[in-house]
Amino acid sequence: MAKLYFRYGAMNSGKSTALLQAAYNYEERGQHVLLAKPAIDTKGAAQIESRLGVTREVDFLIGADDDARAMFACERDRIREQDAATLLPQQVDVACLLIDEAQFLTPAQIDDLFRIAVLDGIPVMAYGIRNDFLTHAFPGSARLLAIAHSLEELKTICRCGRKAVFNGRLVDGRFVFDGDQVAIDGAAVTYESLCGNCYLDESGGVLG
Repeated sequence: MAKLYFRYGAMNSGKSTALLQAAYNYEERGQHVLLAKPAIDTKGAAQIESRLGVTREVDFLIGADDDARAMFACERDRIREQDAATLLPQQVDVACLLIDEAQFLTPAQIDDLFRIAVLDGIPVMAYGIRNDFLTHAFPGSARLLAIAHSLEELKTICRCGRKAVFNGRLVDGRFVFDGDQVAIDGAAVTYESLCGNCYLDESGGVLG
């Protein structure tokens, strides 16, 4: 049975790089993959951007009200029609769906990913972060943690050398602890991966 995988980690833990590497590994073996991300993630527009400088266009963007499984089905049909004339029947299909920034999906869309794996028989690898800058779980991540068949933490380190588990938000270079849950990394807003000790130092001892 195909599975839904959730590979999570703090900022700068190499999630997008790991996704792009997984896509490369499939394609090196002559298999098709589909890449998608939430439309709310405007960084890189319709591309997945690794902090190592590697980029790749996604096959589709998932809006807040979109049916993720229906969108996948349309793209899957496109792949099948495109290759039906040139490949063997067993090669004409999608081998894996890879999702970047999965924390921004809705719980209903996460359920769509589960159905793609279980009912459609296509493995789904979702990459994202668990918690926002106030240490609250993103709804999409909470649902993934509840129903994914496989959970894998991608680790990174804090500035002090400890394992980073939180994502501190900086606005114009200063840590902030109020604001909307979603603020995309950019010119004014940046993020720093922090361990529990350093997060509490910056927040004055407050979690959330």
